[in-house]
Amino acid sequence: MDNPGTIPVETLTPFNYTLSIIGGKWKMKIMYQLAFHGVTRYGELKRRVPGITYKVLTSQLNDLEHEGVIKRVEYDQTPPKVEYSLTPRGKSLMPILEEICKWGVHNVPEAQPLHEIQ
Repeated sequence: MDNPGTIPVETLTPFNYTLSIIGGKWKMKIMYQLAFHGVTRYGELKRRVPGITYKVLTSQLNDLEHEGVIKRVEYDQTPPKVEYSLTPRGKSLMPILEEICKWGVHNVPEAQPLHEIQ
């Protein structure tokens, strides 16, 4: 998937830009976890986002940090400690994600069981 740095400027509409930030299988799930739980360590995020691999989680966190959506704080200690949280820019995206969830609640097919986001 393209990331914002590789999308030609002439095709970077506001819609495309927003999708480049939150699009994909994992970014919204990661953001939701940070919004719901607040400051979260890497291992906790890995447990709270079932199915994501360590490599993909690291990549997605790096992308979100690069875009200013999350903040990464690394503590100089042994063992290493790294915490993630939403930035004000990331928090400003949460109403969009909430509306997506509301749409899903009202439009999920009846035969499909509804699960709470973990």
